[in-house]
Order: sequence, then C-alpha cells, then structure tokens
Amino acid sequence: MPIEILMPALSPTMEEGTLAKWLVKEGDTVSSGDIMCEIETDKATMEFEATDEGVIGKILIADGTEGVKVNTPIAVLLEDGESADDIGAASAPKADVSSGAAPAEASDKTAPAAGYGRGETDATAAPAAPQDSDGKRIFASPLARRIAADKGLDLSQVKGSGPHGRIVKADVESAKVSSASASKAESSGSPAKTDAAKPAAMASGPSADAVMKMYEGREYEEITLNGMRKTIAARLTEAKQSIPHFYLRRDIQLDALMAFRADLNKQLEARGVKLSVNDFIIKACALALQTVPDANAVWAGDRILKLKPSDVAVAVAIDGGLFTPVLKDSENKSLSALSAEMKDLAARARDRKLAPHEYQGGSFAISNLGMFGIDNFDAVINPPHGAILAVGAGVKKPVVGKDGELAVATVMSVTLSVDHRVIDGALGAQLLTAIKDNLENPLTMLA
Repeated sequence: MPIEILMPALSPTMEEGTLAKWLVKEGDTVSSGDIMCEIETDKATMEFEATDEGVIGKILIADGTEGVKVNTPIAVLLEDGESADDIGAASAPKADVSSGAAPAEASDKTAPAAGYGRGETDATAAPAAPQDSDGKRIFASPLARRIAADKGLDLSQVKGSGPHGRIVKADVESAKVSSASASKAESSGSPAKTDAAKPAAMASGPSADAVMKMYEGREYEEITLNGMRKTIAARLTEAKQSIPHFYLRRDIQLDALMAFRADLNKQLEARGVKLSVNDFIIKACALALQTVPDANAVWAGDRILKLKPSDVAVAVAIDGGLFTPVLKDSENKSLSALSAEMKDLAARARDRKLAPHEYQGGSFAISNLGMFGIDNFDAVINPPHGAILAVGAGVKKPVVGKDGELAVATVMSVTLSVDHRVIDGALGAQLLTAIKDNLENPLTMLA
C-alpha cells in the first residue's frame, strides 16, 4: 500500500517546522539516501533523506508551509506496482497548519516519524516482502527486511512503529532486546515503563486578545514569534517552573589570568591565535568538572546520569534567540584548540548552520554577559543540565589583601545556578571553588 512520509522530528525539542523547499516532484523516483526536501527547524535548516525506494505519488504540503506539526503526512510514496490511483484513503488529509491542527492519526504520536531521516540507508537489495501465517503481507521497510533476514528474525513477531504499523529499522534492531525486556518485566511483575512525559507547556497567562485589549489606542508593533523564540519561551518556562534552582555566588580575581593571557597571546601571535577570557573560563569549568566529578551530571527524569567527559555548552546570542553549542571533551583540549572550536561553532550558530549533535547534550553551561557590561546576573538552567555559570564583567575594585593591605584588583562576579535534584549545596560550592581556583591560578590549567 502507499506509504505516508511524515514530518520528521529532527531534534528532541522539535514540535513543528517549516517545509522550506521540495527537491523532488510528483512522479520522481527516489532511492534510499536521496534528499527529498529541506526542512527548517527552530534551530537550523536541514536536509531530509528518503530511506525507502519508490515513486513520489503525491506531495501533500507545499513549499514554504510554516507550522507543520511533527508526524503530519507531507507526501505519499508509491512502491513497485502501485499508481496514483492507489493513494485514495491511504493519503491522510493535509494538516491545517494555519491553526496548528494535524490529522488525528498523526497527532496521537509523540515519537519521530520512524523509518525516515538520516541513518536508515543501504544500497543492497532487500528480501521480498514477507507474509504472515494467513498469507497477508507484512509491511516493512527494505532496510528492516534486510536486517531481519540477517538476524533470522520472524517479522510477523515484530511490532512496527512506523506509519500504519510499518516495521522499520529501529523495530528489528531492538526486537530481541524488547522481547527480553518484556519477558523480564512480566516475570518480575513490574509494570512496563511508559514514555517520558511531554515537556510542560508554557504558562497560559492572559490571552493575546486580553493583552491587546489593555493597549487599545496605544501605538505598538505586533511581532509574530518564530520557531526559535517559541521553543525558547516553552523550554525556559518549563525549566523555571520545574527545576528547583538555587544560586551560589563568588568573586574571582583575574589579574593573574589577564597577565598570563597577555603573555600567551604575544607568543601565539605568529600562529594567528588570540585567546579570550572566555576560553580560559571554558577550560576552568571543564577541569573543575573533573575535579568534582559528582557535579558532572544531568537530570534524567527518574535518575541522574553522571558523565565522564566534560562536555561544556556555551550560550551564543544570535538574531532572535540563542544557541548553546557544546564543546565535547573540553578537559582534554588545549586553550588554542578550544578557542578555535568556539569561534567556529559561534560563527556557524549565527548562520544557523549547526547540526543538532553540535548543540545538544552537555552537562554544564556557561552564559557570559560580561562583554555587555553586566556585572552579575542569574542564568536559567538549560535542561537536562545540572548547572549553568553566569559570568559578569571584570571590574576594577578595591580588595583587602592577605595581610590586610588595601589594593585594587580586577574582579569578576560569577553566579552558579544549580539544579538541587542533581547537585546539593555543598557539592555546588566545591564545584564553584574549583572553578575559582583554576581561574585565579591559570598556570595550573596547563599542568
């Protein structure tokens, strides 16, 4: 039967997207791995590949359509021997994207459109379509049939998660694991785990009509929220409402770091390298997470995941929002390597060219507003991170020395926002102390 191609979830937070451009047209033949269209998410424009062979029978969502919900049918693919006449009821009605409504069948699903997207490609021929004991055809993607044949799986015993129960790659790859897990759960009498709850919606507050009524007769410009701003609003509202934040503050003296940085930059000038204070902060946080490994953790719903590498996310402001690209394994990278990587990620973030794996993950984040003259502030934790460091400007201040003498020093105020479910007060204090020690003794970061 004809196969519905559904709007994919190209990132864990994606709920809707814009079908920017079709690269195929009705009647075109596509093979696994062929790029079919470009989709704009809240973060970037990404290419969407075919994972099945067939003919584009019908395009359901036109170029440039905004607000297409995940799992909404966007096109219909015809397999061998099928024609446009076979589409009929198999083709779901177009989503009412203007109102956000999607077909009932699609709206029930919370998982990405299984069987479509990157990764499920193979150029070798697939086994013939299997049948169950009653002689009825079992619908499965070509790659799923190939994997099942290699593993000796009976597809009639595999439950499909694709459109109309179609069996896809993920189903056959996890078939044995799922069966074993189900048997274990049944024998122990423990209930099967349900899908994680959806992120909490934004607090309703006054309606748009009610707010606009308050400002009748006043001049204003109405700005429609783009996908990124909607996502930021939803995620940060959820974070502030659901994460038990607490805050730890320290002043850090930067004079030793500033002198060390100036000396390093002078020596690195011939290589075209110029280190920023932010590069040192990234390195200091990465090493501190290794010094206090229990703080290198994230909240995972009903458990804590304690990470081994220091994957540090850094907030980058862009037009209309922000990205938090992740510098992975930061504890093992030199200052010059971190500097080059950060510059590259920031440049591509501003062009919205980052891939999802470059801005997802990490256990800890840094938000630096010191460059804008902000002395101090409290940052909102980006879930599932355990903490975020808010960095203020370095300012000349009077300080009292060890022997009681009065002096002037460059002081930077930082605030560590901590998720109390992951990190307790004493542990957070240890982490912030380790960060402070690294920045006030920069030579130790090279040891």
